Amino acid sequence: MAASSTPTKTGLLARLTRAIAAHPWRTIGIWVLIIVGVFAAAGTIGGQLQNKFTIPNSDAQKATDLLQKEFPARAGDSATIVFHTDGKLTDAQNKAAVEKVIAAAKTVDHVTGAGDPFTQEGGAISPQGNVGFVDVQFDGQGWDLPANVIPDFKDATTAAAAGSSVQIAYTGQAVQEQPQQGASELIGIGVAIIILLIVFGTLLPALIPIFLAILAVALGISILTIAAGFTDFNTITPILASMIGLGVGIDYSLFILTRFRQALHDGATPKEAAAVAASTAGRAVIFAGATVAISVVGLVTIGLDFLTKMGIGASLSVLTSVAIAVTLLPAVLALLGHKVDRLKIPFIKTPDDSLAAAKKTAVARWGRFVTSHAWVFLIVPLALMLLFAAPVVRVQLGAADAGTAPKSTTQRVAYDWLAEGFGPGFNGPLIVAVNTKGDTALADNLQKAIAETPNVAAATPAIPSPNNQAAIITVYAKSSPQDIETTELVDTLRATTIPDALKGTGATAYVGGSTAAFEDISATIYSNIPWFLLFVVGITVVILTMAFRSLVVSIKAALTTILSCAAAFGILTLVFQEGYGASLIGLDKTGPIESFLPVIVFALIFGLSMDYEVFLVSRIREAFVGGDTPREAVTDGVATIGRVIIAAALIMASVFFAFMTGVDRTIKEFGLALGLAIVLDAFVIRLTLVPALMHLLNQNAWWIPRWLDRILPSLTIEAPEDRGHMETTAHPHES
Repeated sequence: MAASSTPTKTGLLARLTRAIAAHPWRTIGIWVLIIVGVFAAAGTIGGQLQNKFTIPNSDAQKATDLLQKEFPARAGDSATIVFHTDGKLTDAQNKAAVEKVIAAAKTVDHVTGAGDPFTQEGGAISPQGNVGFVDVQFDGQGWDLPANVIPDFKDATTAAAAGSSVQIAYTGQAVQEQPQQGASELIGIGVAIIILLIVFGTLLPALIPIFLAILAVALGISILTIAAGFTDFNTITPILASMIGLGVGIDYSLFILTRFRQALHDGATPKEAAAVAASTAGRAVIFAGATVAISVVGLVTIGLDFLTKMGIGASLSVLTSVAIAVTLLPAVLALLGHKVDRLKIPFIKTPDDSLAAAKKTAVARWGRFVTSHAWVFLIVPLALMLLFAAPVVRVQLGAADAGTAPKSTTQRVAYDWLAEGFGPGFNGPLIVAVNTKGDTALADNLQKAIAETPNVAAATPAIPSPNNQAAIITVYAKSSPQDIETTELVDTLRATTIPDALKGTGATAYVGGSTAAFEDISATIYSNIPWFLLFVVGITVVILTMAFRSLVVSIKAALTTILSCAAAFGILTLVFQEGYGASLIGLDKTGPIESFLPVIVFALIFGLSMDYEVFLVSRIREAFVGGDTPREAVTDGVATIGRVIIAAALIMASVFFAFMTGVDRTIKEFGLALGLAIVLDAFVIRLTLVPALMHLLNQNAWWIPRWLDRILPSLTIEAPEDRGHMETTAHPHES
């Protein structure tokens, strides 16, 4: 017989969780209906993901808009076939092979035309004669073409080149390879299972969080697919959704499951334990999920629609994870009861999750050690994090070109051949769209001025639009698309060359192309960063202050999370931009950090790191309100939740790091940044610096101005506990 001592709860969440625990099959039935409905809707009205974005009021967007209006034949995407041979492409046999490939390309459905490298129309042969390329135009955007078109295009052209000495590779928007899912998720799940088996020592508690996390990701991506039927989402979004969803889905279930087992081991009945776990740990889970949602909503302030949708799409798995953890999980636990401890793993000790046992663990001893040497564990972690963050001042935002892709990809092969034959600038031409207003000579004069601009390797003759109201000039830089010199060329063309050449004519010209577009994205992000930070940090501070009734705790949480993000970005800069350890993750060439990545990572990490802050501080607060002194509450909080934070951080970081095994560079960046931020935040910040700081602050850690305390509503999902009335009931231990 064991005594159960659980606080009486009367709030909304407490009533909901008691109802779920009392009627578990009803809850499971409702979830089955929801799951079937969402999956059915995704299969019927779901849309396709597409790499479509706009940059309002930017030069690159104006160039795109002008080209779409005046050159309708070029409205679709294009692909570039790059040819390479050890001899010369102009030799009779090689020339025949190239012409056969071009003829095969023209026979593919939705191909509207192809150039001729031998006449220098829509293609070219290098001065050395061993490299050439031809542009192939499609009648639609890559994501709008039927699924078989690009594979048929590659099959037809590859077959045409077979048997000759001419090799071919592909590049261009139409044939851009999309990030693939599958292997990375399996690696992350495998590591998570191992960690959970060690944590629990039994099979069921290890499998339940994994199953529910996979379910949450599947639901989140299905909802994303439904939303894609009504608006545009980037193709990288489901990868982010899987990455984030698996991590938080396992963490949230782990947190509630641990609290359930602790209540069981302290003597509660299964239904009591399920209700208590969901109404206490569940409250922290809801707060943690809310901070992610708030952070993602903050992306709206950047002013880039595709960026906002990328973050919102990735957060869908977080919201489904919260819903499943707080409702479906308690129902499952209420049914399992003490059976949750069955299926013990040999040679692994089943831990005692009772409160008394928690205070004797290694993490409890670590908490006491940290607080007994508080000044050391405040200064050393702070110095370490600032050291990691230092390289951020050297970060270059932009877009890494195909030269950073793995050597096995066709885009990288094409990139290297073009760079060999024509120079690196041919891999990312700048497109100058000229509104000539009928004056064709004006475009010719501008082309000559651009050709004489420093760092310009070539500028093609101006191509007039069908109505002679506009023209296109293609500009090739001497430097590669990702080099800072190419960015400077864009600035020179916009600020000097074009204005000088068109002065007094009334005509306008805009510089577009991928390099120019990413520079405009960077400029938009930089200009709106203050509003983004004010929104995300400000609202989070207000919400945490309302939740914990402490201005000190909320400001500390915000500042330390910013520090975690800065440290992760610093290491990211060292690896991807400066090349330290890049070969270890499959990279052989450095490049800039994608301009949109920092704000998305910051938004997600600011929310995810608050998971551990909320988990830890909620237990410290619970101990403090329950009668502990401020310093006792710190050590008790670390003792009761520290092991869960360690396991959760290892699982989430493993999921993130697993995505670095893929070939896509951007996904590798996300994986490393998110994984590093979680590790640093959990181990260096939450379990070391924060306990030391709160110990030193003592009673001051819970300070809030009286006037602020009066005007702020009490943000509790349930009413305050009546700790004067404790239920003490004997319950038989169920087997």
